Amino acid sequence: MPCRFYRAARRAAQTGLTGRDLDDFKTQAGSIDEVSRISLRQLIRADQLSAARHTVMLSIPVAFVLSLVSTFVAWRAGRLWIALSWLACATLVNLLRIPLCRLSPQRVARLLPWMHARGEAASAGSEVELNLRLHGILALLSGIAWAGMPWLSDGYTTPETLFYLTCVCGITAGAVTHGFAFSRIPIGFITPPLLSVIFCLFAFDHNPTRLALAVTAVIYLAGLIRGARVGERMFLRACALKHEATTANQALAVAHEDLRQFATRMQYQAEHDLLTGLLDRAGFMQVAGQVVARGEHRLCLMFLDLDGFKVINDAYGHEAGDQVLFEVARRLQDGLPEGATLARLGGDEFVILYAPDAGAELPEQLAQRLIAAIRQPFARLAHRHIGLSLGIYLSRGDDINEMLVCADAAMYEAKRRGRNQFYVFNQSLDAHLQMKRDVERDLAHALARGELEVWFQPIVRHDGHTLDGFEALLRWAHPRHGAIAPPDLIEIAALAGHSEELLRFIMGEVASMIQFLHASGRCDLRISMNVSPREMERIVIEELVASTLKARQLPARMLEIEITEETAIDLQAATQTLVALAIQGVSIAIDDFGVGYSSLGFLRQMQVSRVKIDRSFVTGLADRTENQALVSAVLQLADSFGFQVVAEGVESAEDLQTLQALHCHAMQGHYFAQPMPAHAARQRVLAMARV
Repeated sequence: MPCRFYRAARRAAQTGLTGRDLDDFKTQAGSIDEVSRISLRQLIRADQLSAARHTVMLSIPVAFVLSLVSTFVAWRAGRLWIALSWLACATLVNLLRIPLCRLSPQRVARLLPWMHARGEAASAGSEVELNLRLHGILALLSGIAWAGMPWLSDGYTTPETLFYLTCVCGITAGAVTHGFAFSRIPIGFITPPLLSVIFCLFAFDHNPTRLALAVTAVIYLAGLIRGARVGERMFLRACALKHEATTANQALAVAHEDLRQFATRMQYQAEHDLLTGLLDRAGFMQVAGQVVARGEHRLCLMFLDLDGFKVINDAYGHEAGDQVLFEVARRLQDGLPEGATLARLGGDEFVILYAPDAGAELPEQLAQRLIAAIRQPFARLAHRHIGLSLGIYLSRGDDINEMLVCADAAMYEAKRRGRNQFYVFNQSLDAHLQMKRDVERDLAHALARGELEVWFQPIVRHDGHTLDGFEALLRWAHPRHGAIAPPDLIEIAALAGHSEELLRFIMGEVASMIQFLHASGRCDLRISMNVSPREMERIVIEELVASTLKARQLPARMLEIEITEETAIDLQAATQTLVALAIQGVSIAIDDFGVGYSSLGFLRQMQVSRVKIDRSFVTGLADRTENQALVSAVLQLADSFGFQVVAEGVESAEDLQTLQALHCHAMQGHYFAQPMPAHAARQRVLAMARV
């Protein structure tokens, strides 16, 4: 059938056959097309059999009545026993034809196994062929019986000849008329009686009229045979058109169903994550939008992010990472309250949206339970655990995009506080988020109007008095929110696409300070400037540094680039930039040392000149023996590797004395000096020079 060919062609298209496979497909397609033609022929044969059975059952009563009338005429002519013999033969054949029309083709095939398919395997097609063949044989036998009618009239020479000839002509014409579906039946029936008529007309009583009538009978026989064949061809054509139309409709139905299933699959794939089976971002936004639009209940949105997942991918490969994500999705699903929606937004980020029921588990309790579930060991991760940072936002009627922003902000606050933490979005975080939005909106205008400044905080040496250099710190007094912290400014600039413009501004201010120090004869001092991880990824910092220093003819040794340990952990991404800076002569420093994951190999490979111990380990150092041990260990490490140590956050004389006792190389903090504008820093340098 063509629909089968369609399916085969579609499967071939989906598998993408090429070369030899395509040739094999063409061969297979040809065989399928052959099967389609065979199947169509079988359907037409079945139609022929159905029509033949119907028309035979209609013609048998007519033939029986004509046989009785002919017997009556023969009885009146004194030929009763001959007529009865003839009637018995004709009736016997009709009695055989009746069950052939009544029984199913399968039943007939079982009753006559010796005739079935001639050694071929039983099939619906062979059974139909057997029945058609039997109908043709019985039609021929019936025609032979009617060919005995000349016995009733002495070879058509008696006065009853006209009646008998009329009967023969009528029944043969009727046979052709009714037997249009399968020409072998009417041809088999009409040929014997008409041949007997022609023979008798030629053989007995040679007069011109009988000879002319014989010729007419020959023409009549030929016309009937041709009519039977033409009728069969018309029937076959009509059947073929009918079945081709049916097949086309079936193919269209199959194609429509395939397209419907394909559209369903595409819709599913467009709304679901193929790895975990969860909703993806598009699917979640659609479902969440509908839930929020109803506004029936207070909603809880949780934003989840895995801690340490990147390390899993790097250490175990992406296949293991995919299995971990799949298992994380399963654990989260198992812990969800009824009616909750879970989605994977991408990477290792998930969201949960649900309506907390009164008296049910609090969102904080659910968060703790989910964190505990993710902390359980994973089969593929030997001696490693994954953490979960989770932000919670409670809302009623907010826009889903606003909810995502708030929950995401809460998640980052939880991540900032450490692993396996959750944080509920509150007014303080809302104010911080509003600040970030306002800063992002106003930053471009502030840069254009020169509202940003670079301040400088002194770094002093071991004695607590001698100036060692300055750290450049970005400052901006926002009209609404006041002083904006440098990390926030750098982060917002990256989000707003102003990172390069901001870095060029800072580099220009730092270069101006270096130029002043160089002109003042203080080439021993260094100016440190911070570079964020995002800046190192997006900006060619080494080219910016080289072009700025070259344009002002400044020595590279007076510039120090501070990178956070967050950058240092991504060794592959940072290596090329830092090596290029080191080759120029720029010093490299690690900021916030002790709170990240820097490796000793990285410190040695990058030829780091200084590390800055985070203020969390320095402030109040005199009263914390464990922090003293850590600082002492870092100082011993520095002596072994040949780099200096700067202690940040010195706030008291006691902290200074403790650091001096530990022989710390340099220090920085409010105890010595707070960050100051550039002009104040210059005055401090000039004042120390006079001293």
